[in-house]
Formats: sequence, C-alpha cells, structure tokens
Amino acid sequence: MNLLKVLTAVSTMTFFSRILGFIRDTIMARAFGAGMASDAFFIAFKIPNLLRRIFAEGAFSQAFVPILSEYKSCREDEETRRFLAGIAGLLTLVLALITMAGMLAAPWIIMITAPGFTDTPSQFALTTELLRITFPYILLISLTSLAGAVLNTWNCFSVPAFAPTLLNISMIGFTLLGAPLFHPPVITLAWAVVAGGFMQLVYQLPHLKKIGMLVLPRIQLKNVGIWRVLQQMGPALLGVSVSQISLVINTIFASFLVSGSVSWMYYADRLIELPSGVFGVALGTILLPSLSRSFNRGNHDEYSRLLDWGLRLCFMLALPSMAALIILAHPLTVALFQHGKFSSFDALMTQKAVMTYSVGLVGLILVKVLAPGFYSRQDIKTPVRAAIITLCMTQVMNLLFIGPLQHAGLSLSIGLAACLNASLLYWQLRRKKLFYPQPGWFGFFCRLFLAVMIMAGVLIGLLRVMPEWAQDSMLVYLLAVVVIGMVVYLTMLWLLGLRPDHFRCLVQSN
Repeated sequence: MNLLKVLTAVSTMTFFSRILGFIRDTIMARAFGAGMASDAFFIAFKIPNLLRRIFAEGAFSQAFVPILSEYKSCREDEETRRFLAGIAGLLTLVLALITMAGMLAAPWIIMITAPGFTDTPSQFALTTELLRITFPYILLISLTSLAGAVLNTWNCFSVPAFAPTLLNISMIGFTLLGAPLFHPPVITLAWAVVAGGFMQLVYQLPHLKKIGMLVLPRIQLKNVGIWRVLQQMGPALLGVSVSQISLVINTIFASFLVSGSVSWMYYADRLIELPSGVFGVALGTILLPSLSRSFNRGNHDEYSRLLDWGLRLCFMLALPSMAALIILAHPLTVALFQHGKFSSFDALMTQKAVMTYSVGLVGLILVKVLAPGFYSRQDIKTPVRAAIITLCMTQVMNLLFIGPLQHAGLSLSIGLAACLNASLLYWQLRRKKLFYPQPGWFGFFCRLFLAVMIMAGVLIGLLRVMPEWAQDSMLVYLLAVVVIGMVVYLTMLWLLGLRPDHFRCLVQSN
C-alpha cells in the first residue's frame, strides 16, 4: 500500500469537506452574524463536539484502533465481529446515558462552560435550549467515529473522510430553508447538527456491511478485548480530557470578553482547521493503523520510517500554510465572512485571531503525527504527561496574553501550547529510542525555508497590487492569489530538487 497515494485521496476528500464547510460558515455568517445568538449556538455546539473529541475521536479511538488492528491481524473474522458488537453495545449504552444526563443538566453545564452568559438571562436561556437539542449529536457522531475507525483499519479511508461533508450539507440546507420556521432562527442550526450526525452514521453502514463488519450492538462485558480497550481508555481519557479542558477554559475566558469574541474565535479556528484537517488529521488517520501494524509485527525499522515520512510531510505542508494564513488573514476573513450581518469590525477581530492562531499551526499538525507514535504502542501515559504540562502552560499564557490581546491572546495561547506539546512528544520519542530520523533533514529544512520565503515574498507583492478586497470580485482575486502562491511554492520545491517519489511510503496492507 502506497501511503502517499492514500494520503492524497483522504486529503482530497477532507479538502472538499472543508471547502464546503467554508461555504457553510459564509452562509451562517451572513444569516446570523457574530453576536449573542451566534455565540449561544457556538457554545452549545462546542460542548457535544468536545465530548466527541474526548470519547469518540480521542480516548476511545486511541485505545480501540491498536487493539482492533491486532484482532484483524491475529484473530478470526467471527471473533473480531463479536469484539466489535460488544464495543458498539457498550459505547451506545454509555453515551445514551451521558446524552440524557447532559440534556437534563444543560443549565448547569452552561454555567460552568460559559459563566459570563449568566449576566444576560436571554442569552443563557437560548444557549441552554440549543444545548439540549444538540446533545444527542454526541451519541450519533461517536457511533460514526466507531464505524470510521473500523473502515480505516480495513484501509477504507475515503468513506470516513467524506462523511463530514454530510454535516455541512445539513447545516447549509437548514440555514437556507429552515431559519424562517424557528424563533429565534438560530435554533435551526441545532437541529441541523442532529440531522447531520444521523446522516453521517447511516452513510457508513453499507460500507461496513461490504467488508463484513456490520454488527448489531450487544452488551458483552466478559469479552477480554473490551476490557483491554477500557483499561487503555482510562489514561487516554485523562490525556484527551486535559487538552479539551484547556479549550473549555479558553471558552470561559472568552465568555467574559466583549460580545462576539466566541464567534470571532470560532471563525478563526475554522480557517486554521483547513490545513490542520486536510493535512494533520489525514496524516494521523492513516498513520495510526499503519504504525499499529508495524508494532504488532515487531518491525521497528518500518515504524521509525513511517514517523519520519509523516514528519517530513508535516513540515512541507504546514510551513507554507502558516505563512500564507498570516499574510492572507485580512483578505480571507473579508472575502469569506464579511457579508450580511457579519460586519467589517467582525472581520477585523477574526483576522487578529487568525494571525495569532497561525503561529501554532505547525505544532497543531505535528501533534497529529507524533501522538499516534505512542498510541500505536498502547502507550497512553506519555502523551498524558505532555498534555498536563501543556495545559498548565496554556493557562499561564492565557493570563499573560488576554490583557493586551483580548480574544487574540487566547488564540495565541492555543497555538503556542500546541508547539510545546509537539516538542514534548518528539523529545519522548527520541529519549525512548523509538524514532531515528532518516538522513538529509538539514538539507530538507534549508530547501523548505527558501521555498517558503520566496512564496511569502510573492504573496506580499501580490497584495500590494491587488484592488480593494471589499469589491464584489474579491473571491476571484483571493483564489488567484492562493493559486499563484501554491504554484510558486511547488515550483521552488521542484527546482530545489524535491520530487513526489521522495515522499512515497510503501507498507504492507494486511
């Protein structure tokens, strides 16, 4: 299996989903702006999303995928299906209970996660109502993540990569067609989230049946594999919770700032998630099952080579993305979001958050590659320790930056903390002698740095000669600038001697 080919396919699917996400956000910004109602929705949506990252894509995935990979390699299909049925049953039961508890406790959850909203009773009541509607999303999207993890382990990467597109389609449709049916209109977004979660789950079921792994959930507490997953989930839950607690604390800080701060940070995060999702998440998704297979086979050379391949791609893709986001922050926010109720002031505030957030983009993407290096070995404790240190330092930086930079200071703290987390994980991989860099890193960095500098110079020059970004054709101008920047960067890499064959990575697929 050629991992570069697989990465290209997954990244293409993810890129399409992210572009559709930008269209979704543009429509939402036009319809709802950045104010009390939008802040209420983003808080309500963030909480089930946070739990999704903790339970489904976080602790559960980190504990589940390496053990599932072991079952696939060493056990019969029938035994693997029993293991999956037991996992699905336990996950459904636990998350159903969490969903019911969350809907009942919605007011208290809002008091904890957004205490600043209590000063405005109407905003507090609206956020509580939205949270009660969106909370079932955690159950639906967690089962979706379970299905996606199984498909990824069977090398069906494109199906889970496409699934998020359905959430974007749901939110676009509900915003355009459903807003007039609700009072206040923002409630339509909450129902769109639930519908999108259901669509993503149903979409993957036929593909599970195709590989023979579609099972009915059952409670099987005597299954040894399930208990192994639960044992691994304990420390994994702590580690993932630490990083998500950091986001909750940032939300608490933002709730005390001027109205619109939560929305400005959300839209900045959406811009950062384009390269982070297209490159970082795609790399992590591909690497985890591949690293797990290498570890289970005892192939330590392939394991180290996979990490080296992932790190080189990280730097090659993240460095130009970081430079481009900082340089193009203004035209991006104006062209994508400054419409309807989203004012020029909102665009300016979002721009500030984008620029400070971008500082940590390399770290955000590196963590997606470095962390699977530990999870694949069923070592959860090391990333947990790194996450705890990162959490403490994030709060120190929040206190330092929030005064002079306001909401942009919170974004800067997240970015710098990601770089710290990546540094700690890399240091541990080297200290434990799990990763040995391949030759040629110094020359590789020199070529990347030169290509990025030339690309940055071209982008800055283009911005000086472009018309005002407030014109109707600004999206055309922006697209032209982005395409020219990409062509310049890739051309420079080619002239400096880097070829696609240098990034081919072949591994056994079973």
